[in-house]
Amino acid sequence: MMSFQHLALVCLILSTSLSVTAKQAAATTEAPRSALEALAKYEQLLMMTSDQPKRFYLTTKVAPTALAAGETAKATSYSQLLLQQAAEMPNDWNYGNAIHVAHLVLGEIALSKGDLGEAKIQLLKAGETTGSPQLNSFGPNMRLAQQLLAKGEREVVLQYFELCAKFWQDRQNLLTGWKALILEGATPEFRANLSYGLDVWQYENWAKLLQ
Repeated sequence: MMSFQHLALVCLILSTSLSVTAKQAAATTEAPRSALEALAKYEQLLMMTSDQPKRFYLTTKVAPTALAAGETAKATSYSQLLLQQAAEMPNDWNYGNAIHVAHLVLGEIALSKGDLGEAKIQLLKAGETTGSPQLNSFGPNMRLAQQLLAKGEREVVLQYFELCAKFWQDRQNLLTGWKALILEGATPEFRANLSYGLDVWQYENWAKLLQ
């Protein structure tokens, strides 16, 4: 029969273990304070995940978060990986998001290096996405487009609008309004479309992501 002292020790160990586990869970689900911290959390989840569709989904978040964290080499690698995954999963619901995000990240990296031509190519490739539940509803990201407008590249942005119109059919009027402003020499206020798909870590539901 277990002695009272032995039983007390077992209870203490179990209590301590549960407390540590609870603290670890809280730390995992706690919102990160920076893109760098978010990147570490996403990468940890990637290492813990073997399910291919979920890895595909996570990589769509990791690539732009690496860019936001200033980790350009990682952002490039994850974007290239994302395109490889997309080629293997063309029927996945996340396919269109992956194509869009990967090319936008690669485009921003190219532009930061002074490669304007490559940035323009990547913008158009991002617009060639087939769309997705999110893109069809909330629309495409316009951050790279805005950066190119600041450099006077109006024509490529108008081409991007035409490509995006194929999947963002519910907001044709918004695209038309943006186009008119650009033709007048102005820059549209893209508002939330500067964040969609790229600033994912700031709006992440970490508790749900762990399920």
